[in-house]
Amino acid sequence: MSQPPKPPVQKPRGLGRGLSALLGDDEVAATVAPAVPAPAPAPPPLPDYPSKEVANTYAPNRPPLTLPIGQLKPGKMQPRTSFEGIELLVESVKEFGLLQPILVRPLRDGADTYEIIAGERRWRAAQKAQLHDVPVVIRSIGDMDALQLGLIENLQRADLTPIDEALGYRKLMDDFSQTQDDLAKTMGKSRPHIANTLRLLDLPASVQEMIRLGQLSAGQGRAMLGLADPALMAARAVEEKLSVRDVERLAGAEKRKGKGGQGAGKAGARATKSGDTQALEKRIEEALGLKADLTLRGVGEQSLLTLEIRDYDQLDTVVERLTRR
Repeated sequence: MSQPPKPPVQKPRGLGRGLSALLGDDEVAATVAPAVPAPAPAPPPLPDYPSKEVANTYAPNRPPLTLPIGQLKPGKMQPRTSFEGIELLVESVKEFGLLQPILVRPLRDGADTYEIIAGERRWRAAQKAQLHDVPVVIRSIGDMDALQLGLIENLQRADLTPIDEALGYRKLMDDFSQTQDDLAKTMGKSRPHIANTLRLLDLPASVQEMIRLGQLSAGQGRAMLGLADPALMAARAVEEKLSVRDVERLAGAEKRKGKGGQGAGKAGARATKSGDTQALEKRIEEALGLKADLTLRGVGEQSLLTLEIRDYDQLDTVVERLTRR
């Protein structure tokens, strides 16, 4: 007896397209309309944080519900750390109302409250505009999806600072075991972009704060990586209004100056290297496509391998080759 054909397996949708990937295109299209002033029916009870596939069955295409503004709470997975500069948004909300709903999930504390997943900035503006009710879309999703959606919404609006973006990526990696490749696919970004953004967290806290406040750009911050005193260069960049190219030029000159005293010693060391050491250097250079310097140090066979890397994209390629299995 022949078996009935199996239904096709649906592949899980990525989140790179933003809210429409999780909510569905039709539902997102419906939620951009102003909220209906008539009282909406009470939302149906939702189970405790089902999987994304199950959660999608609980929100048919419909206009958003409305909830009292006091029943919404800030999201614990919110990647934004600053909500300043919303005065224009407040004035818009006063005149037109909240045209785009706030994405929320039910809290499991038994109270009739909901945690904001995406739209906290709009919620704060609605509070200042003294609205009593706001349109919402209620979904039941877990912490990782909540953080991803918060990042995606803010990145698509281009109002998330590079430091907040980097901290969001780091949290996804540390708390949810996401790799840089996972983040690139989920966020719709290139892997070098993810890697370069994360490197901003290697800067001193004072320089990170200058980037967060918009006093420095991410490009300027990356140019300061590897300097002996990035904070000193950051202060000079702000005071002298230096461009990214200016900072790169000054940082390059400082790094070359720091290596200058070692040049004569390195030249002498190259002259005394054995044929085996030089052959190893050549093999490394051919394998990685980089200038390599292998120097014996300490006792026994302890060695120092130095690779000359032009930029972060080239570094990303080297890491990919070294970690390939």
